[in-house]
Amino acid sequence: MDLRELLSIPYLLEAEAVETEPGQWRVRLAYPELPGCTAQAAVVEDALQELERRRIELIVKLVEEGKQPPVPRKPLAASDPLWTAQDLGLSDRVAAHLGSGADPITRN
Repeated sequence: MDLRELLSIPYLLEAEAVETEPGQWRVRLAYPELPGCTAQAAVVEDALQELERRRIELIVKLVEEGKQPPVPRKPLAASDPLWTAQDLGLSDRVAAHLGSGADPITRN
């Protein structure tokens, strides 16, 4: 599987509201199938954006280290990981891996 396919895998999303202080609530989101991939914010959209950033960075890091990210289901055909990475303001390194015709990081 190449990086584009790995970044198109749909992961289960867990969401919960947590009270951090009396009367102060935050949204906690996680992809439990990806170790340590969690985010927390006062606004759900901010938490989701941070969670997506962490998901992409974690998958790229695992692949660069020669490790296979969890693949619990098939990649989504309609996914556009390049758009998502650019929208999140991720590093040029990540966008470069996805933007080239042939992904320099591949896994079989």
